[in-house]
Formats: sequence, structure tokens, C-alpha cells
Amino acid sequence: MSPASEAAAAFHTVHGSTPAGVWSAPGRVNLIGEHTDYNDGFVLPFALPHRLAAAASPREDGVLSVATLGDDGQLQRSGELTIADLEPGRVDGWAAYPAGVAWVLRDQGFTAGANLVIAGDVPSGAGLSSSHALECAVSLALLGLAGLELDGTDERVPARPEVARWVQRSENDFVGAPTGLLDQTASLCCTESHVLFLDVRSGEQEQVPFGLAEAGLQVLIMDTRTKHSHAEGGYGERRRGTERAAELLGVKALRDITAKGLADALDRLPADLAPLVRHVVTENQRVLDVVALLREGEIAEIGPYLDASHVSMRDDYRISTAELDLAVDSARAAGALGSRMTGGGFGGSAIALVRDADLAGVNAGVDTAFEKAGYRRPRMFTAVPSRGAGRDEV
Repeated sequence: MSPASEAAAAFHTVHGSTPAGVWSAPGRVNLIGEHTDYNDGFVLPFALPHRLAAAASPREDGVLSVATLGDDGQLQRSGELTIADLEPGRVDGWAAYPAGVAWVLRDQGFTAGANLVIAGDVPSGAGLSSSHALECAVSLALLGLAGLELDGTDERVPARPEVARWVQRSENDFVGAPTGLLDQTASLCCTESHVLFLDVRSGEQEQVPFGLAEAGLQVLIMDTRTKHSHAEGGYGERRRGTERAAELLGVKALRDITAKGLADALDRLPADLAPLVRHVVTENQRVLDVVALLREGEIAEIGPYLDASHVSMRDDYRISTAELDLAVDSARAAGALGSRMTGGGFGGSAIALVRDADLAGVNAGVDTAFEKAGYRRPRMFTAVPSRGAGRDEV
């Protein structure tokens, strides 16, 4: 059963009626370009086939009611939330994410209530952006109930990048997680068979072909099952460090430091900030280099850039973990062309670029390494670039 069908069925269980509609949004994996988004830099994500779906119907009383269908098949309910009374800090736990979206949309003039039931298969806590998939699905559902479908002809319909900024605001100001624009934009704007080359500063987007099947390649996702949270301290600490470094260097954001100017910039920084800057500047250049290769169809050649990205996140940004390092190292040892952790760090997932013929061996190599280390067995699956958020037919 698809996430959309699951959500519709769960809605009927909760409310005894058919929803007015179902909208869904995908998780994402970032091919390369980590912690560059909040530094006005470059990112290169693609949408996963895994999605979260929101089945919804309108209410006339200005109340938001949300239920989610868990992996165990059990429904969790938020209780009724009055949209007019929503304020940061008043809603805790998972319910803060849909409530934050309603709070932002209230400021845009969308104040009607709704019944929402959410279901899907994006792994939570795996660094694959399950929270943003939830927020994007809810935003489309609330807009859809107001008669506004993204990409429609109504002049009131917001553009997808604008909705991404609304979702970012809900995450930053309501939930309290200092995320950049990568995840929301990927969930809303990615397309099948492409990676999304996004210039965060300008908002310029390019859908770059990423024909894995034609190249005989796979992207293997390795979920270490060590959960992370953007609302926890490490992510915010890194972000504040890069902002302080930009201030000391007299630039708007670290995007303004080029690879050629890196050595001079590092000489002007205190020892604790220099590694953060080195990562952001070199990571931006790696994104540009990978995009250049992909435009030429040279997918197999990007492996060394994935490797270098992981080393930079491990040693300079210091956001990796023993489990992530083991996943990356064992995948490489078993024949992967390149591998790196992906997402915010401090847990979550790593990715590996693998030839079709080597996939079984890489899977086995990673499994064996985790077993020998006494770690929980990782969840592994391959992923192809998939469609962004939209309305579903059920």
C-alpha cells in the first residue's frame, strides 16, 4: 500500500469519512554539499522514493487536529490545537512540526482548521529529512484545502521556493531547529532522474541529469540507526561558528570566500573557527566540481569527491560518528566508488556510489563490519531520484 493510500485509510479509521484529498512529500538524500546551505552556498540533493502523506479535510472551527500512523501501526494524536492561539513553545514533540506549518500559514492569511492524518515510509531520525517531508506534506495539504494547488494557474498560488521558505521559518522559529533551505527545497522541487543543483543565495535551480541505471550504478543508503536531531546543540553550534567566522572575515556569508582566498582567510581566524570555514569553502567547490562532471555524464568519476567530503565533515566540521565512519570505510573497502555521511551529522545515514556488480559485496561488507564492531545492523537500501511533493490520487 502506498503512503497516500495508508494515510487515506487511517483517516477513515480516525474520522469515519473519506478525506477531501491526500498530499505527499518525499524525504531526500544530499549527494554532496553539506552545511553549505545556511552559508549561502551550493547543494546537490535528490528526492527519495520514500514519502510522507497527509490525508486532510477542512474544519470550520479554526482547529487543527493531527494524527500519525506509526511504524507499529498505532495511531498517535496531537489533540486539538486552535490555530489562532499557536505560538512558539506552546506545542512539544512531533506535533510541533505540523503546528509550526499552520502557524506560518496563518501569517499568510490561511487560518482555516483541518483534520490531518499522516502516514508514510521515510525513516525517522536517519538524516533523510523525515521532518521536512512531514512539514512539506502538511503545507501542501493546508494550501490544497484552501483551493490552492502548487503549479496551478491561480495567481494566489505560491511558488515552490516560497513554500520552502515558509517551511524553513516554521522549523527555525516554531520548532527551534536552525536548519537551512536544503531539505525543504529538495522535498518540494526535486524531479525524477535528476539531482537539484541549488544556489541558496540566488535561489537559482538546475535539474542536473543523474542517470544511474544507464551508468550501471546505484546509490546505496546506509542508515546506521543512530538517531540525530537538528534541534540538538551540535548543529546550532556549528551554524553559529560559521556565522561568527563570516563576521570576523567581513563577508555576508562564507559563500563569499573562494577556494583561492581560503588560505588567507584561515590565517585571519582563531583556531576553533578555521576548520569550519575550511569545510564550507572546500565543500562548495566540491559541489561545483561534481556538477561539472554530471553535466558531462561522468557519474562514476564523482566518487573521490564524495570521499573528500566525508573526510572534511569528519575532521574539520567534526559531525561524524564511529558508526558513520565505519559505514563509509567498510563500503569503500568492499568496492564502493565513493562514500560519505549525508545530512546534518551526529548520527543518521551515509551513502555510497556503487557499481551494480559490486552492490551485494558492499552490502555484505558493511553488514559484517557492523556485526564485528557490535553495532546494531544498519538498514540499507538503494535509492533513485524521485518526484517532489504534490497531490496524490487514491
